Amino acid sequence: MVLEMKVPSPGESITEVEIAEWLVEDGDYVEKDQAIAEVDSDKATLELPAEESGIITLKAEVGDAVAVGEVVCLIDTSAEKPEGSSDTSDKKEETKKEEPKKEAPKKEEPKKETYASGTPSPAAKKILDEKGVSASSVSGSGRDGRITKDDAVKAVPSMGTPTGGNRSESRSKLSMLRRKVAERLVSAKNETAMLTTFNEVDMSAIFELRSQYKEEFKEKHGVSLGFMSFFTKAVIRALQMYPAVNSMIDGKEMITYEFCDISIAVSGPKGLMVPVIRNAENLTFRGIESEVKRLAIRAREGEITVDEMTGGTFTITNGGVFGSMLSTPIINPPQSGILGMHNIVERAIVRDGAIAIAPVMYVALSYDHRIIDGKESVGFLVAVKEALESPEELLMDGNVKKALEL
Repeated sequence: MVLEMKVPSPGESITEVEIAEWLVEDGDYVEKDQAIAEVDSDKATLELPAEESGIITLKAEVGDAVAVGEVVCLIDTSAEKPEGSSDTSDKKEETKKEEPKKEAPKKEEPKKETYASGTPSPAAKKILDEKGVSASSVSGSGRDGRITKDDAVKAVPSMGTPTGGNRSESRSKLSMLRRKVAERLVSAKNETAMLTTFNEVDMSAIFELRSQYKEEFKEKHGVSLGFMSFFTKAVIRALQMYPAVNSMIDGKEMITYEFCDISIAVSGPKGLMVPVIRNAENLTFRGIESEVKRLAIRAREGEITVDEMTGGTFTITNGGVFGSMLSTPIINPPQSGILGMHNIVERAIVRDGAIAIAPVMYVALSYDHRIIDGKESVGFLVAVKEALESPEELLMDGNVKKALEL
């Protein structure tokens, strides 16, 4: 019996996937539930498992866009498993032996030099002039070396005078995930009235708390006490104070959420992914740190699912891990706000009327000005700053040990 394997639906609203990589070769024997391919959707990279055991016949190439429900391979379930290793190196070696020897290419006769050599046709001349390309830099493929219209179309403007160094270049196809990210970023810039406001945070209080309790916290809970739990807690408090930031536009209506599903931007092997911490307002410091660690590991190992990245009412992104001092993060649509964290650097600040050195982080809030006014956006960011500079009072209700479950 020959089984037709079709592309399953990876999630709601996804209509096609792209074959990112075949993990088996045509003619291999595969076991049931064995991963046979990696497929890219516009939200994640997923593994495609074999539905039955048997000999596989591939029906799609790497890079092909395949509609959900379309056949990508056949599995002959009546075939018996071959004895020994399923290594296909012997097959490849036999194929190599059977390949006929290629004849040496014949030398091309030198082109005859005439008045037409290096001269562009009228259509080619127009194209070269528009591109600013000199005819002398183009090799003509027409009769007697004449520059044709096709030669002019393919001509690339000079990138400056070569200096003798390596000037090679390469091209690679963007993955479906990267193309979708690009579309969403451009859409966010074009379809929202995006504005960014900035502030700075004295991280001294958080540094002191982490220094004092991080070892005990890690020993008891098995996760590190990082900055993300403090920022998530501060964001949740600010969202509850300024609910417009926790809202979205839906046509002519504004939807305001009473829960906080916080998206966290994570850099994965296939690009930026944004898994969601559900109902973060109900989580403790330990709960947030555990969930951040779990989602980050799944994203980096390519195991994150579409459901884990769907939704979210507000996003936090941390460019500081890459050394960013300041940025203007782009809204993650259809959300209306995103908070950018940055690197922490010792800077001179004024404290109690005197100059002091403190660990300072610049923070940025990008927001959709269509539904969030300046007063709300600035108030939101100030609320985040206040909570981070007074975490014991505003995030821990004055009881650090209880808040950290120690």
